[in-house]
Amino acid sequence: MTKTLLQAFQWELPADGSHWRHLTEIAPQLKMLGFTGVWLPPAYKGAAGINDVGYGTYDLYDLGEFDQKGTVPTKYGTKEEYLKCIDTFHALEMEVYADVVLNHFLGADETEVVEAVAYDENNRNKEISGEEQIEAWSKFTFPGRQGKYDDYQWTWKNFKGVDYDSRQKQHAIFAFKGKEWADVDEEKGNFDYLMGADLDLSNPETVANLNRWGKWYQALTQVDGYRLDAVKHMRFNFWIDWLKQRVAENIPDKEMYVVAEYWSNELDTLVDYLDASGSIFDLFDVPLHYHLLAASDSMGSYDMRNLFQGTLVDARPDFATTFVDNHDTQKGQSLESWIEGWFKVQAYAAILLRRQGTPMVFYGDLFGIPTEKIDPVGPQLAMLLKIRRLLADGPEVDYLDHEDIIGWTRTGTLRKPHSGFAVVMTNRQGGTKEMTMSAIHAGEIFRDALGNCEETVTIDDEGQGVFPVKDGSISVWVNEETLERLM
Repeated sequence: MTKTLLQAFQWELPADGSHWRHLTEIAPQLKMLGFTGVWLPPAYKGAAGINDVGYGTYDLYDLGEFDQKGTVPTKYGTKEEYLKCIDTFHALEMEVYADVVLNHFLGADETEVVEAVAYDENNRNKEISGEEQIEAWSKFTFPGRQGKYDDYQWTWKNFKGVDYDSRQKQHAIFAFKGKEWADVDEEKGNFDYLMGADLDLSNPETVANLNRWGKWYQALTQVDGYRLDAVKHMRFNFWIDWLKQRVAENIPDKEMYVVAEYWSNELDTLVDYLDASGSIFDLFDVPLHYHLLAASDSMGSYDMRNLFQGTLVDARPDFATTFVDNHDTQKGQSLESWIEGWFKVQAYAAILLRRQGTPMVFYGDLFGIPTEKIDPVGPQLAMLLKIRRLLADGPEVDYLDHEDIIGWTRTGTLRKPHSGFAVVMTNRQGGTKEMTMSAIHAGEIFRDALGNCEETVTIDDEGQGVFPVKDGSISVWVNEETLERLM
């Protein structure tokens, strides 16, 4: 089955504990749009309580059940509402992917006095102090849960370091005595440390506890896969064993979809990581995101022939999850790189109407981001989803041969009458593009499903057509009889 996925949240959702209920209500609508699976945000209690988006991991076992960090529900709701939400999607035969954040903990309950060494913020290989005692927030006792589900308490021995000495009120990157940063991404010399209390994944006790939690979580939720957070900051081999165990605990013979976030614009870095981690999951296609950004930001100077060059979907298509924007790239966030609205439909066509890659639509594009006064992409995005679901069939033929106007066709097949489509887009001046659909469409009349062009295109005896596009726009041409079913 062709996957079409939704990242079912954005950063600025209201902190009112209502999101699980809202997703439960709109699940049938998402099914009708053609989504086959949803990535849900982190479900466990974060250090900021009800205001935590989920990436400040505090208690993995508190899914909105215990009075901790000033709240029982998480930002998204209670444990019962979370499980009901999952059950609702499953009843609609849609898959659910859990967001897993196992790089760091935040919001420790107690401090500990620990021997540590400070490192240069911009070169984590460079020591800037000798061994010294610091007071680290590194002990997690979870008093609100009182040992339910698991009574393990985390101490400094489970972590490699922190970024704050409470005794001296000093901020720095501190590695605990006897701990070494893992050999990970070379940004900042070594990017093992990201934030909070950095988990020591070389400690067997730490790994055993994360596996025990994973088994509990998989059995409780029956999720169909995972989105893995911040993998560039973690030991590359950690996820191999962790995921093998989750797969073994899942429904027999059922494929588990897993995608990891390795934020790098360098294709070689992503390919090397896939190889180093055993090619056991997808990666988000960050290079493609930045190509789309360049096309939207360059006032038409971006060469559209390069749109897919140097991207993961081009180099390793079976391991590429493509996206336009996400919660980190939206305005005001840490990786802000927002695709401008005028180019959003072109960008979504580049992931939804391509044969390769697994596309992930962003909640903020589908429903808007009211706090940032950003409107939904609108009916044209819904149309692209329908076209993908109903017409994406047959071989794909590329016409990526012009600096401004590019296109491609899905030829359709005889077994599926009137399937197939022709895409033509530009980030600058409009014009026409001659492309071959297939001789099976000879004599058929095609119209622009997006309504940007009013004229019609008649496919000739060889299956060719001349497809127009307006300035800075996109048109998706489909059989006019089929178009009536799509409207």
